[in-house]
Amino acid sequence: MFDVISSVLAFIVAIGVLVAVHEYGHFWVARRLGFKVLRFSVGFGKPLLRWRGRATRRPAASFEAGQDGEEQEIEGPEYWLSSIPLGGYVKLLDEREGPVPEAEQHLAFNRRPIPQRIAVLVAGPAFNFLFAILAYWVMFVSGVPGTKAIVGSVAPGSVAAQAGLMADDEIRTVGGRTAQTWDTAVLAILDELLRDGRIDLTVQGAGGASRSLELDVRGREAELTEPEALWAGLGFEPGPLLPPVMDEITPDGSADRAGFRSGDRVVSADGEPVNSWFGWVEYVRERPGQTVSVVLERGGVERTLELTIGLAEDGGQAVGRIGAGVDAELARGIYDRARTEQRYGVVDALSNGVSKTWEMSALTVRMLGRMLVGDVSVRNISGPLNIAAYAGDSARAGVTTFLSFLAIVSISLGILNLLPVPLLDGGQIVYQLAELVKGSPLSERSMIIGQQVGMLLLIVLMSFAFYNDLSRMFG
Repeated sequence: MFDVISSVLAFIVAIGVLVAVHEYGHFWVARRLGFKVLRFSVGFGKPLLRWRGRATRRPAASFEAGQDGEEQEIEGPEYWLSSIPLGGYVKLLDEREGPVPEAEQHLAFNRRPIPQRIAVLVAGPAFNFLFAILAYWVMFVSGVPGTKAIVGSVAPGSVAAQAGLMADDEIRTVGGRTAQTWDTAVLAILDELLRDGRIDLTVQGAGGASRSLELDVRGREAELTEPEALWAGLGFEPGPLLPPVMDEITPDGSADRAGFRSGDRVVSADGEPVNSWFGWVEYVRERPGQTVSVVLERGGVERTLELTIGLAEDGGQAVGRIGAGVDAELARGIYDRARTEQRYGVVDALSNGVSKTWEMSALTVRMLGRMLVGDVSVRNISGPLNIAAYAGDSARAGVTTFLSFLAIVSISLGILNLLPVPLLDGGQIVYQLAELVKGSPLSERSMIIGQQVGMLLLIVLMSFAFYNDLSRMFG
């Protein structure tokens, strides 16, 4: 219950912040270019809080035209905090939405120069990108903890195994780009996957020698971009690899009765190699009540023991248990050596923030483009339920993780709003460009048809998003 509540609160905070940033972009540029702003609302529906901004003075229309004239006082905008925290808007004076006094017609959106209108429309997405840069800058100045891109287990016969990738290899570059952490490596792997289906790696083996590899997955882009399908499809797991060395043997438990001792390393079970602790845990969980022949290594000597796996209940399901834990000291040493941190000075952090925002934006655009032609799974589209779950998880993980989540969603929001779809900023920009070419505004009929098409496209998009959310929730 706590997780649900925290996810909802984190989602509301995230949407509130990002919508406020987006709409403030429209608001800020509109005010500075001489548009009259009627209302700035965070949220939809009835206002919970409302207040009026201070009035400003602007030149009258005749004065702007280069003639003698006096300044006029312009009523300040309304500020609303509304009851439905799932969006927001900036309402500008516009003759298409109702009568406008003659003295204020020069302040209406439809009367302003087209380049200025486009600037106001672009400002919302632009502020989303600026927010992402600022978020990454804060993260890089304060330090972003991460894990070195060390390979865990490699599946025999997989694409990774055929290319020569081995457990404990450290990925140093992907497509020529430095892979300082697993986060940077994953983004580069996805970028290479979407570029041409060939993932070029430079890895450093456990002995220190470097070598170049290529994972060829051409034709499998849609399969590998299914949620949670990347590592299984490539045939390896992110590491570091935690070896299956046992400790904390429970007295009179299954492991104790079979003769296991602290420090024993599992080599295989019923002839199936065991390469990692998590692989061993999964093997045991799947075989409650079964007796298996386990080869282990003790003091450099291999021996075979018969192990009858105990039975326990986990969430109403029978799972295997043997009463043994991982060697905590060994695990701590392995993870300590794998930890790293991305931290930069104030200036370098800014350039890295810009670079990170550009990389994420380019990857998002490429994924959207490949999604349209069927090369990327549409199951990657997330709706509000999944976003709320991510928001809650990232908020519970700490400020840095939540900032990273906000940056990614802000970039996605900026790109989504630039799509040439009526009802979105990108569609409105297309209208302005069409008016510029045509020499006059589009007809009312054209605008209505565009709005209907835009509404249909958004309904289809949201339907996909909700379907994906429910599929993840209910399997």
